[in-house]
Amino acid sequence: MKKVLILAILVLGLVALAACNNDDDASGSSDSGTAADTSTPTTSVPSGAIHVITREDGSGTRDAFVNVTGIYQDGVDHTWTEALVETGTGSIITSVAGNPAAMGYISLGALRDDVRAVPVDGVEATVANVLNGTYTLFRSFYLALPNELSGLAQDFLDFIVSEEGQAEIQRRGFITVVENPVAYTGGGLSGTLVIEGSTSVAPLMGYVVAAYRELNPGVTIDVHSTGSGAGITAAIEGRVDIGMTSRALRETELASVDGFLMNHDGLAVIVHPSNGLANITTEAIRDIFMGELTRWENID
Repeated sequence: MKKVLILAILVLGLVALAACNNDDDASGSSDSGTAADTSTPTTSVPSGAIHVITREDGSGTRDAFVNVTGIYQDGVDHTWTEALVETGTGSIITSVAGNPAAMGYISLGALRDDVRAVPVDGVEATVANVLNGTYTLFRSFYLALPNELSGLAQDFLDFIVSEEGQAEIQRRGFITVVENPVAYTGGGLSGTLVIEGSTSVAPLMGYVVAAYRELNPGVTIDVHSTGSGAGITAAIEGRVDIGMTSRALRETELASVDGFLMNHDGLAVIVHPSNGLANITTEAIRDIFMGELTRWENID
């Protein structure tokens, strides 16, 4: 796949996001696929220590979170060294769902009803609010592509940017990036694709793969959740057809692979459903995850 095409898609993605940010009633702002309740519960805020839960080093979700909240400063990730480190989105959700004093962060598209997203700076974590620019904690999902793509890999990418592929992304609560997508005209292929990488991208990729295989039953696609860094490395080394990453590819990585903007996604700060915290500021989030604000009763 030629880099010119990749750059064209990236430009379209940025144009689409800018257009959405200027339109409070932008189409595609449905919250479908986001089952979690983001409303304020009737129970009280816990007292005592905040049990801070973060992602592992190398996680694309962590990379995005520390950058948008200001935890990453002067080239250093200042995440609290005493925070509990979990590997994978599912592990974060499980830990928070089982601990009324816990706070963590996940992909907005991965929200479930056993955790609750806290409004940030007075704005609820919803797709609509990311689109209208009022909810500022969001990042993008990318694919790392070998410079030479197989015909099957190219056909799968064509599906992602098609009307059908973009509809599937939107249906799952994520934010599409292609302006005026066209109908998918491929199909009829057979073979196997191997996709590896971000644990945040993997659930969405699973849905997209299922939709693609409905039109291409002769194709097998294996999706492995190994983390953003691992997915990019696998693509660079030629061990997979496509790598998944929830952070932008670095210049050093782009020397070996192409970057493909797949979609945008919000970042949700999550607590136990019984936690009555009605709102949290970006500043408080930063202080909590840097270990400077450690008790629930001290959150303004």
